[in-house]
Amino acid sequence: MPVHRSGTARRGPIAAAGILLSSLALVLGSTGTSDAADTPARGSATLGMGVAKHDGVGGLPGDTRDVPAVQAVQTEGVDTSSHNGSVAWPTLWNSGVKWAYVKATEGTYYTNPDFAQQYNGSYNVGMIRGSYHFATPDTTGGAAQADYFVDHGGGWSRDGRTLPGALDIEWNPYGDACYGKSDAEMVGWIHDFVNRYKARTGRDAVIYTAASWWSECTGNSAAFGSTNPLWIARYNTDPGTLPAGWGYYTMWQYTSSGPTVGDHSRFNGAYDRLRALATG
Repeated sequence: MPVHRSGTARRGPIAAAGILLSSLALVLGSTGTSDAADTPARGSATLGMGVAKHDGVGGLPGDTRDVPAVQAVQTEGVDTSSHNGSVAWPTLWNSGVKWAYVKATEGTYYTNPDFAQQYNGSYNVGMIRGSYHFATPDTTGGAAQADYFVDHGGGWSRDGRTLPGALDIEWNPYGDACYGKSDAEMVGWIHDFVNRYKARTGRDAVIYTAASWWSECTGNSAAFGSTNPLWIARYNTDPGTLPAGWGYYTMWQYTSSGPTVGDHSRFNGAYDRLRALATG
């Protein structure tokens, strides 16, 4: 059970998740200027980075100990960032990966230098692709970050091959786990982001998060379940208990230790349903 805070004081042991060792920065590489000796460089955050730190790294997709237990028809996907560099998209396509999310932006200060190769490369081999934004609610407002995202790769087109943009909202790799915000402030920030994104694109943004962070930092808000598709992060054999408001997940990131591109996910449906999500 999460321990609630008053104001913006930190709650429980999850606060430790916001403090990364300097060795993590060395592993992840550097794309900017570090805020402190014990934090990674701004811009280096990736989808699931905080989840892996907090919940542990998942097993290989081919490791039968970690094969998801859910038996419904699902469609394999990956996510990429500058840490992956130039991605071998034909290899991934031939391995069964049919969709991808590519990091486009972070805050209002970073764009992925490998975005074009990854975003266009995935599309060119036949994948359905989308882009994601790593949220930093302590730096600028939600609407400002949504604008930055849309203006730098986060747009959407009704071509049947472009997924709605995803908001990556999870543990802060640069400091306080909840970015110094109360539950209400965090919910307000997310509202500002998704509302502006919809105003700019006509689509409801996908929300990527982990249930434990959502509970810790939004008070387990149920405010988004009826509008925003859920991309749940849980490195285990099932997606676990979902955050409040969502009766089902749209995507599930089930491992962070894939053989070529580390983060693998399953779309909760067959390929035609994935295309329907892209079409809008």
